Amino acid sequence: MLIFKKKAAHKKQYDKENLRPVLKCSICNGEQVAGFKNIHTGKFEEIMLIRSESDLDTFMKIYDIDTVTKEY
Repeated sequence: MLIFKKKAAHKKQYDKENLRPVLKCSICNGEQVAGFKNIHTGKFEEIMLIRSESDLDTFMKIYDIDTVTKEY
């Protein structure tokens, strides 16, 4: 019996002219955070923690992204 339903990943949009998708990776502990970086100011906005490849796939599907650049 299923009590809680898994929420469907709704397509969300972001400002493609001013933001680019980035995966921030920590050198020390390997933590990865997906988000968007403003190309003008360099400010990073965290969206979700990436624990596995499926989390990254979910992030990419939600925002309809083909490629994500990594920053350390």
